[in-house]
Amino acid sequence: MMLFSAVEGTISRSGRKKSACCKILYFTIWNVFFVNVFTGSVIRQLRVFSSVKDIPAQLAIAVPAQAGFFLTYVLSSGWASLACEVMQLYPLLCNLIKKFILRIKSDSSNDALSFPYHTEIPRLLLFGFIGFTCSILVPLILPFLLVYFIMAFFVYRNQVLNVYVSKYESGGQYWPIVHNTTIFSLVLMQIIALGVFGLRKSPVASGFTIPLVIFTILFNEYCRQRFNPIFVNHVAEILIDMDQRDEQSGAMEEIHQMLQSAYCQFTVNPRDLFKCGCSNHQEDGVPVRVPENVKPGLIHPMLGRLPLFGIKDTISWLSLLFTFQGNHPAESASHK
Repeated sequence: MMLFSAVEGTISRSGRKKSACCKILYFTIWNVFFVNVFTGSVIRQLRVFSSVKDIPAQLAIAVPAQAGFFLTYVLSSGWASLACEVMQLYPLLCNLIKKFILRIKSDSSNDALSFPYHTEIPRLLLFGFIGFTCSILVPLILPFLLVYFIMAFFVYRNQVLNVYVSKYESGGQYWPIVHNTTIFSLVLMQIIALGVFGLRKSPVASGFTIPLVIFTILFNEYCRQRFNPIFVNHVAEILIDMDQRDEQSGAMEEIHQMLQSAYCQFTVNPRDLFKCGCSNHQEDGVPVRVPENVKPGLIHPMLGRLPLFGIKDTISWLSLLFTFQGNHPAESASHK
């Protein structure tokens, strides 16, 4: 998912992780919840949805049938993931290979890990989603989820304070994802409750559930209009503080040097295509100097240099061909 997010062209590290977080969240909710519910009950019994009215009733029947799976998933994937997070097995293995096999004794600053928002936030939201949807029909799962979230609070608090290094400030960009997932979980829980009350032939309870769904959607719309601009437009004070910290740490010159080569692209002039793809060129009459150590080739802002030199040669030959064809009629007319 990080590779897909990088191919999208996202510039910042936080933007790539945010995009990957959304992809992983959609995949896990669909794969863990809906696929297991529907394949375990609906397809196995050869039932299909004849209308939209059948969806709440089918969910009310299918979710309890998979209660054992969800309970086992919380115990195995939830509690075990917290244990693996505390032990840090993968960094520990890499460190052992580096120290004892490769004989590298020096520690690099690049080895410091940042908090994996794109993997941990979808996992937390998935367990919250399971808790909301199963709380009506399978309340036995709630104590296990409560224990998981209590342990997760202490584990992630220790990891954020003592293990991971903060490499950037996202400005709360992940909170809208958490809010939207929680609202979706509430709406789905209310739809399942509507199906449960319909199966039990309780029209009064079903009648009170429908306004609850409407009020939840209206509350989401109010929060979107009231608080969403805060996450889209950053406060100028925070941005000024970030610039001041960069100036004090001496990182401004490095940032400026990185910006010179981050968006370096080859020119479209056919005569310059045979030269370096990132040679000096002019924009609005102002010469733009590019670092000399940049080699020819297509450059992606996030993926680095792509090994697609043949494409550049093909474009250069096509450009020369089109230029020759464009000039040939004019020469023929001048001879006539």
